Amino acid sequence: MPCSATLCVSAVKGLANDRRRTTNDGSAMKIDILTIFPDFFRGPLDYGIVRRAREVGLAEINIHDLRVFTKDKHRTVDDRPFGGGAGMVLKPEPIFECLESFGDVMAREVRLDPGAKQSVILLSAQGRKLDQSLAAELSAVERIVLICGRYEGVDERISEHLADREVSIGDYVLSGGELGAAVIVDTVVRLIPGAVGNQNSTRQESFTDAHCDSVAKSVELEDGPSSTCVSGGLLDYPHYTRPADFRGMAVPEVLMNGNHEQIRNWRRKTALAKTLRNRPDLLERALLTAEDRELLAQIKRAENV
Repeated sequence: MPCSATLCVSAVKGLANDRRRTTNDGSAMKIDILTIFPDFFRGPLDYGIVRRAREVGLAEINIHDLRVFTKDKHRTVDDRPFGGGAGMVLKPEPIFECLESFGDVMAREVRLDPGAKQSVILLSAQGRKLDQSLAAELSAVERIVLICGRYEGVDERISEHLADREVSIGDYVLSGGELGAAVIVDTVVRLIPGAVGNQNSTRQESFTDAHCDSVAKSVELEDGPSSTCVSGGLLDYPHYTRPADFRGMAVPEVLMNGNHEQIRNWRRKTALAKTLRNRPDLLERALLTAEDRELLAQIKRAENV
């Protein structure tokens, strides 16, 4: 497939080890990003967990310039929409030909099957909203292709005949899919086992859909409680570190008294309070215990909700 210093992430500083190192099972998650702005990804993919995952062979990420797959001297990737209207639309030919050049992407019909190990994703404002459950689902596949839309949109034949899903990162409109692709890469790669130094931390974050009791028992730490696990996808509880008193702003005493049960209760209550305040919609589908509901009632009475 065409590749140059401007096309492949492995040509960027610090990425040479992507192809040499492998995971314990001999493979890395492979991610391909199709875009008309390949240089955009020089920054977002070269820092933090994503960079570490590439360097240790957990993820191989390649960027492909769609203009390489055009045939006219102007390297045209867009055209006017049929039927009229404002804006330009990305043409189907470069996208189809770029994907076909890989030679190892499964047919769309296969990718649509439950449990498929590959996914071709069109970044689109009309797609399913990215959430933690979708990120977890994608972290289990072996190959992801991300198609970055631009301008007014992408020829609908990409969605109907090439991509097996459309994904949006939020209910707003971006200039293109590149930012969305970077967000998906970061969200998914950090869930690959080994990408984060302490993998338990990825099971205890906001939106994580895991039952508290079972997860808590599996991640208990020697020096105290690991988390309330915010079961069912609530927001995370507040975190504090040293100094205990900063400019008169003190850390809650309960976090320093050594009583693990009180700490767990405090964390659970503050997680519920934060969710009620910032994302009450999450409570509608959260897995709440009878104790949770009593805590919520206490919070509502105290805050006159």
